[in-house]
Amino acid sequence: MMKLLIAVDGSEHSGHAIAAAGRLAREVGEVQVLLFNVRETPIVYGDLPAYDYEAVEQAARDHQTKLLAEAAARALACGLTQVETLAGEGAVAPEIAREAAERAVDQIVIGTHGRNALTGLVMGSVAQRVVHLSELPVLLVK
Repeated sequence: MMKLLIAVDGSEHSGHAIAAAGRLAREVGEVQVLLFNVRETPIVYGDLPAYDYEAVEQAARDHQTKLLAEAAARALACGLTQVETLAGEGAVAPEIAREAAERAVDQIVIGTHGRNALTGLVMGSVAQRVVHLSELPVLLVK
């Protein structure tokens, strides 16, 4: 059985990645899927804390939970039957590469355009960084 980690961020392109995994499952047989979302850790500059840091954190966790539930529903609708969700926090690309290696997946599936406002402008996209950081095969989906 093939094991895939699909990076999801709620974007149209991460939805395409889920659909591509569904098509792959129809070709190769049963596929085990880990839907993984990484939320970036908020940055606090200087000695000034966020107004209500805990409320901001809770809202981010709630959004992440909703995003993963929607991704799981989409995966099931695409015919994927063995679906697990996982929420992470930190630097997105390194966390995706680390989790994929730790879970010993066969392949990472990721959309080429996501929700990062600076995608491709300064340091390159998350997908590009995952390709460079991971020693596993990465399927890029547009």
